[in-house]
Amino acid sequence: MIKRLHLYILRSYMGPLVMTFLIALFVLLMQFLWKYIDELVGKGLEWSVIGELMGYAATNLVPMALPLSILLSSLMLFGNLGEHYELTAMKASGISLQRIMQPLVVLGVVVSIMAFLFSNYVLPITNFKMGALLHDIRQQRPELNIKEGIFNDDIEGYTVRVGHKHPTTKMLYDVQIYDHRPPNYGNYNVTLADSGQIFVTSDKRFLIFKLFNGKRYNEIRDKRNKEEKFPHRVDNFESQQVIIEMAGFKFNRTDESLFRQTYQMMSIDQLVFTEDSLERMLDKEFLLFANTLSTLNMFKNARRLDVKDTTAYANDTTASPATWIERTRYAITRKTYMPEGQPEALKMVNNYDSLFNISSVDGQLRITEWGSNFAKATQNYISDMNNKFERDDKTIRKYKIAWHQKFTLSIACLIFFFIGAPLGAIIRKGGFGLPVVISVLLFIFYYIISLTGLKFAREAMLSAFEGMWLSSLVLLPLGIFLTYKATTDSALFNVDSYLEKIKTLVKAKNK
Repeated sequence: MIKRLHLYILRSYMGPLVMTFLIALFVLLMQFLWKYIDELVGKGLEWSVIGELMGYAATNLVPMALPLSILLSSLMLFGNLGEHYELTAMKASGISLQRIMQPLVVLGVVVSIMAFLFSNYVLPITNFKMGALLHDIRQQRPELNIKEGIFNDDIEGYTVRVGHKHPTTKMLYDVQIYDHRPPNYGNYNVTLADSGQIFVTSDKRFLIFKLFNGKRYNEIRDKRNKEEKFPHRVDNFESQQVIIEMAGFKFNRTDESLFRQTYQMMSIDQLVFTEDSLERMLDKEFLLFANTLSTLNMFKNARRLDVKDTTAYANDTTASPATWIERTRYAITRKTYMPEGQPEALKMVNNYDSLFNISSVDGQLRITEWGSNFAKATQNYISDMNNKFERDDKTIRKYKIAWHQKFTLSIACLIFFFIGAPLGAIIRKGGFGLPVVISVLLFIFYYIISLTGLKFAREAMLSAFEGMWLSSLVLLPLGIFLTYKATTDSALFNVDSYLEKIKTLVKAKNK
């Protein structure tokens, strides 16, 4: 009896699950196509390339379509069971809601495990293949589209201008073709024609201009000629063909290995290894920065002098302020007296302010200017290194976020099942009406929280764990609450029950 019931529940659940998954995937795929339509249209792409891109896109949209389909299908199933009193009959036979949901819970766990494996092993491959393909499509030059009165430079090495195009015969009038293939030669080769036609060879390798009644102007360049003027030749023709190779219009594939180092294209093991390497590198850079700042910027190393060198320095009027300060610092550290013949105030100087105050005006100006420039250089150094550390830390956060995203899909599938199934049992409405509305609203709420947590994690307002698990932590209590209410046969969404309570309160108040 129980086995047949479980089989019936599974069969009733699988149909809506597959259907809603395909519908959600199709809707999301159309959204993707609408987003990238400008980059696909007008580039002469073959259907195989577009189909490959759509296949990769569909695979990458599974993490969004799968939780939504689980929510909608479980809500539809238990809504139908409740609407047709099948759920009531099962409970009257002594079968609890938990026992009814048992095969679907097992299926949900299996789907969650598969979703994790999918995120860890399939998504990285499709991410990097779709990224490489999108890069190649963006680099693909559009098909030649010559507009009237506009110089077109889509053809590499050429500029073409057409005065008028006949809308029916496609004849071109007032044609100008500028050959710029030798670099920095300018308009050395120009072809003008009264009319012409344009077409592409069947193998799409060459573009042919068939021109009528025109002239060709060609300067005869010679590298040995150092003068600015060159002889030129003019050719008159009644009919002539200009053949141009369409190398720049061919769709080329980039080496996919160039895209493998992105965090979106790594498994968990690769993310952990890369994150650890980046953190070690950041620690070394920060230690190097601290040592550099302390030894070269804040406490510049003093030149180690003997005591007798201080006497030689006293008579050295060409020394820079930096040398003066460093040598004086050494003298103070060693508690040596300044040379004889100096003012008494220079003896046993205890701080650098005193040294500055007893210096001449010219010396004070030199020291002030040097100190100001040195402080600005140090400030710029600190600012540059701070920006670099922030960029490196942001990169490490991206790897941490990607690590947590491997698990959030699996948990989201389970949470949405424990929201949809009890919610359907409570509202007792099946079909595509109310369940679709509730599912879409809940999913939008989940999606907004997910994007908010992702943004906060990227901006370091929350940790990677807090940001990526924020949506699950918000929806998990809702799932527990709805499961409890459905188990206790609560009339949570029964309007009549609320009206009865209001009437009872009103009567009690009137008494």
